[in-house]
Amino acid sequence: MSKEMKALKFYFRNGETWTIERENIGDLWIRQITTSFGRINGGDFQKINPCEGIKIEIFEEADHVLTDDINQGGLESGMFGRALQYQDIEKMGIIFDNGEEDLVYFPYKDKAIPGQEGLDNDYQSTKVGKNNHLYIVIDMNETVDSIYGAEF
Repeated sequence: MSKEMKALKFYFRNGETWTIERENIGDLWIRQITTSFGRINGGDFQKINPCEGIKIEIFEEADHVLTDDINQGGLESGMFGRALQYQDIEKMGIIFDNGEEDLVYFPYKDKAIPGQEGLDNDYQSTKVGKNNHLYIVIDMNETVDSIYGAEF
């Protein structure tokens, strides 16, 4: 029996999360997921699934916080507002109908001033379209404008 994707869970660099149910996702492309093994921040060795990039369209019905998510920023401004204000999505859980979750890490380049660690990712761009859908692109070579420009 095959497992089916039920939701995506974005993990922000500050520890907050945002779960988006499958029915609230429009366009989605996760490019070139690979499997590596490594150690992150001195922790135990683990399986790591980096990808080359993601593009996603999120319907306005997902602009809320689930009670399972810990989102102070999302409670104040809605998740679209939070995603627009902070470009800090670090990784994503692909949640399956059997309860399993696969973590996928996104490309990341710190936007901070040299010598200071920041949260924002230079490779992430986020915009709301004319249709009130949120568009996110995390990619080293593409942006929301280059992929979804006609939507704005």
